[in-house]
Amino acid sequence: MSDARAPLSQLLSDLCADPRETITLGEIVHAFGRRALGALLFVFSVPNLLPLPPGSSSVLGAPIMLLAPQVAIGVRGPWLPKGLRARTIKTANLASMLGRFIGPLQRVEKWSKPRLHFLFGPVGDRVIGVICTLLAFVLILPIPLGNLMPAFTIGALALALFQRDGVIALVGYVSAAISAGLLILGFSAVVLALEKLADWIGF
Repeated sequence: MSDARAPLSQLLSDLCADPRETITLGEIVHAFGRRALGALLFVFSVPNLLPLPPGSSSVLGAPIMLLAPQVAIGVRGPWLPKGLRARTIKTANLASMLGRFIGPLQRVEKWSKPRLHFLFGPVGDRVIGVICTLLAFVLILPIPLGNLMPAFTIGALALALFQRDGVIALVGYVSAAISAGLLILGFSAVVLALEKLADWIGF
């Protein structure tokens, strides 16, 4: 496994190039080291930006619902049930989902650096955890194209945690606000449509 102090893109490259047919989730956590929470949130969120089979967002969102609250309560290292840590993932599937993000991630890492430190720490990290937890609930809902902004937001905030980069965190906060606005608009449109339908059928 890679040095946990390495850039996230390098850690992902090493995982995707693992010669074994399968790898356990526990081994992935170990590879990420002390920055595993941010890395795992990134790993489970960004594949939702890809065209995946129906129901994939629910499967990928479930681990986020377990990990994000740990960030919110200040846990430093991820806690996963023993059975989940032993769960195996096909290396080919891992490479298929994550491999295409390595190039863009490397470009981001060229200018990313620890900055705006006040956005992190006991309060800032918890705020990020709360936002990711709320968006994880949206992510698991079967809303057509409704998982794109939440997935991007969680991915950005997760990368900000990993890099301790406040600029990326600000991008995540802006994206979170846009996600909230779109959800409100979507909910309002559904309510309006139901009211129109009720009027039409005479309720």
